Amino acid sequence: MLCACYTCQRMKEVRQFLAEDMKRFEITFNKAVESHVSLLDHIMRYIVKTRGKQLRPMFVMLSAKVCGNLNEVSYRAASLIELLHTATLVHDDVVDDSDQRRGFFSINALWKNKIAVLVGDYLLSKGLLLSLGKGDFRILEILATAVKEMSEGELLQAEKARRLDIDEKVYFEIIRCKTASLIASACSAGAYSAAGNEEHAQRMRIFGEKVGIAFQIRDDLFDYGQTDVGKPTGNDIKEKKMTLPLIYTLSHCDKATRQRIIALFKHPHKNRSEISYILDAVQAHGGIRYAEDVMKTYMEEAFQELDFFPPGEALTHLKSLVHYTIDRKH
Repeated sequence: MLCACYTCQRMKEVRQFLAEDMKRFEITFNKAVESHVSLLDHIMRYIVKTRGKQLRPMFVMLSAKVCGNLNEVSYRAASLIELLHTATLVHDDVVDDSDQRRGFFSINALWKNKIAVLVGDYLLSKGLLLSLGKGDFRILEILATAVKEMSEGELLQAEKARRLDIDEKVYFEIIRCKTASLIASACSAGAYSAAGNEEHAQRMRIFGEKVGIAFQIRDDLFDYGQTDVGKPTGNDIKEKKMTLPLIYTLSHCDKATRQRIIALFKHPHKNRSEISYILDAVQAHGGIRYAEDVMKTYMEEAFQELDFFPPGEALTHLKSLVHYTIDRKH
């Protein structure tokens, strides 16, 4: 892994490389979310103000630059994926009854669930109209497939969580759908927008899927507080989410430890010492180290997909963006 300061510097260089393109993307996105309904327009301005790092639009634009040239289709594709991503986050906060998002109050916390659901629906519809209005049918197909897979992933996780029978095969299918599909579609849509080349789009889809899986494993590792990401949060354990470090531990520990972990994991109100027991067990049985190794393997495989494309500044920055997603501290 790269040190934090070096990773941040590379990310700064990526943002500088995309500075003018991000401005044009912002114009397209802001125009797409406009509404004549004052309440909705007010909420849209709040969403624009509280958005995150916009990694997915950056994946769209860098993938387009690797495969050709950015154009209006690329900016619409970047806006579409940001609309869809934001819509899923708004809906997720309702499902999870979460009152915060990125340190800000969530939409449902400020305007209640009914408004939040309608806002998510509005964002989805605006994304559809943005693409349909300009005839970007292939781009829309790529991203609509991702939304379908994200829903399937959430439902598969809910189904399996009741029985705690999530093995590695099921886990990877869940995160492929829930997280990796949207990053994969961002890269695929960006590649296709540049020149309409299906082979490029497919290669970038595979690249993005592998990055997305590594991205989710990194998120999983935050729960266990590696030395380079600060104190353990234990949030996934509190919420009874089976992640890779725990799945590995359950399949490699002795029977008594497994039974103890499962009993604690099922408990709806785990105290600090119970969470600490699970965290310590995962550490002791190599679950964290195993997950780190798998994450690195997926990142390396993602980079191998890029060997097909000629070297250049855009490719260098795309790799830097991947390093940032994997080496980030939050």
